[in-house]
Amino acid sequence: MPGSSSSTKWGVSLLPQVRRTYAPRGRTPLLRHRLNWKRASMAAALGYHASDPDRGPRLCFHLKPGGYDTAALIEVLKQLKVFYRGERVVLAWDGLSAHWSRTMRAWVAEQDWLALERSPAYAPELNPVELLWSSLK
Repeated sequence: MPGSSSSTKWGVSLLPQVRRTYAPRGRTPLLRHRLNWKRASMAAALGYHASDPDRGPRLCFHLKPGGYDTAALIEVLKQLKVFYRGERVVLAWDGLSAHWSRTMRAWVAEQDWLALERSPAYAPELNPVELLWSSLK
């Protein structure tokens, strides 16, 4: 297995995060901002070389407005192929429906550089990209 990669998606709200605010007693605070409720989604893959661990891990990510569906994820995987420059990649994915849709499985079956492995139903501690998301939050 020349390379392994762990991948996940994450959404971020473009609204400011307010942790604490003050208002006179009995009056609900009103917070104003000029942003709307748009969201951005991010997909990331953290990879390493099983045959050469001294090369260190590599992170690639993709940011897009809105959310990801199967077609958008296939485009991300095409970019991942370029990122890994023809190396074989084993991608550990969770059970998200877009990861395992009929269209995705058909596309992956045509790829000689990519193999998918399903991670356990809920085990974020096994996905190193989840640690990245928790640091960003």
